Amino acid sequence: MALTKEIINEIIGTQEDFEVPMKLMERLEKDPNELFEEFLKHEDDLSFDWFADYFQEKYADRKDKKQDFTPKQIGKLMNEILGSTASNLDLCAGTGSLTIERWNSNKDAVFVCEEWSSEVMPFLLFNLAIRNMHAIVFFGDSLTRESKGSYSLTPSDRFSIIVKKPIEEKAVETAIMNPPYSLKWSPKTDLIDEMRFKPYRKLAPKAKADYAFVLTALDKLQESGRMAVVLPHGILFRNGAEEVIRRKLLEFGQIEAIVGLPHNLFLNNVIPTVIMVLSKKSDNKNVLFIDASKGFEKGKKQNILRDKDIEHIIDTLHRRNDEERYSHLATFDEIKENDFNLNIPRYVDTFIPEPPVDLKKVIVDLHKVSVEMHENTKELVGMLKELYSDDDDFMEDLERLIKELEDEGKE
Repeated sequence: MALTKEIINEIIGTQEDFEVPMKLMERLEKDPNELFEEFLKHEDDLSFDWFADYFQEKYADRKDKKQDFTPKQIGKLMNEILGSTASNLDLCAGTGSLTIERWNSNKDAVFVCEEWSSEVMPFLLFNLAIRNMHAIVFFGDSLTRESKGSYSLTPSDRFSIIVKKPIEEKAVETAIMNPPYSLKWSPKTDLIDEMRFKPYRKLAPKAKADYAFVLTALDKLQESGRMAVVLPHGILFRNGAEEVIRRKLLEFGQIEAIVGLPHNLFLNNVIPTVIMVLSKKSDNKNVLFIDASKGFEKGKKQNILRDKDIEHIIDTLHRRNDEERYSHLATFDEIKENDFNLNIPRYVDTFIPEPPVDLKKVIVDLHKVSVEMHENTKELVGMLKELYSDDDDFMEDLERLIKELEDEGKE
């Protein structure tokens, strides 16, 4: 990558890291095209998020803000799961890494992004505009819908034109999302009356907003819409309100598949994660479970999902069939028997049994060892005879020992 931290800061016009977001926003408002041209002198490959490494090392906050920046290979996998689209939502967009993955194969789509962080927003707008995307950006809290404003990005000859103005929300075909895991939130009780939550009878618990993000994104889909979301394993089996929501999703046939990912794919997160694939509306209540946790390449800081691992997952999702120690298509009745617990090991058994013991070979091996020990003992006795031939008492004891060994050999 040609864009180092020093070059990025120099182009934006600051040497102080804390000033970067503010200075970047100023440049976007004042001379965006000139800014874009300066960056393109150093890097012209628009297929990936230039700021991913720069930003996650500096601003990712897994402990306090629950922020994680999605590795490119996970974005590629999620993009292939969803396929082509005319419109896509990224509910927790961050700097736009997942949206860029969708854009790579859907250049003419309309992209809807939501982000609440003032530090991140300038990077997101930059990434959308330099790629000349047609986009709508909601600046605010995706869960409470508290707004700080909104932006409309209109394609031009080279770069998108950014205008801050009110936007009209429209349903989208697909949604891709990596929300902050188990984020605390403070929902007002009347939120349960909103249509995004009401059919599911419960609000996500205050200590874990995971399902609040899922239901909010699901509500924004068209009737034929689909979504892929990265989530912690806990959403598969936790009780209470989450169990009620999970059960309703299953009863509505909205969960298509659960894909268990390898550990340590994220730079700052060792929490085990899954990709949940959902449909807005479906008559099929079967759920495909995939345990893809063993398919990866070990890296120094984080593990890597390889192309062949992605292909295996995508092929299995298309076939929707069982593969020993890898996937299982579970019926609704089977899931019901498991009390609507979606923990992957309940459905995919990855245990590899030990090979059966060959008793005949064991007996032969034991006899071989016994013969070798007897021969070694005889050799040792011979050496002792040579060393202590003048010691009558020792030789008498040695002869007695030899006789006992010979008797044991006869047995």
